[in-house]
Amino acid sequence: QVQLVESGGGLVQAGGSLRLACGASGRTFSSCAMGWFRQAPGKEREFVAAISRTGGRTSYANSVKGRFTISRDNTKNTVYLQMNSLKPEDTAVYYCAAEWHYTDYLTATAAEYDVWGQGTQVTVSS
Repeated sequence: QVQLVESGGGLVQAGGSLRLACGASGRTFSSCAMGWFRQAPGKEREFVAAISRTGGRTSYANSVKGRFTISRDNTKNTVYLQMNSLKPEDTAVYYCAAEWHYTDYLTATAAEYDVWGQGTQVTVSS
């Protein structure tokens, strides 16, 4: 089983950047696809980005495409989310998650992810 811990959240002005990291314990990190989700107060948890086991494929929500970049380093058991050109509407708790269901498909469905981190707060001021 993998355990996930996010870091890197904080307060930033609109237009600024943050890089989130998600560290994983356990030997199976390289066999799982990874995703980032976010949840703002009073809203549903929404998909942000996903990356395949080897990092060769990525998927993004339209709202973050061109501004956010997901990457992973399997030697460090870590997945990253580089967030540029941040907007106030990006304010949310950001969660990383791992899934082992699919071999070649990157899912954006939260229910299909097996393990979740505790979340890290990102606040973008206007």
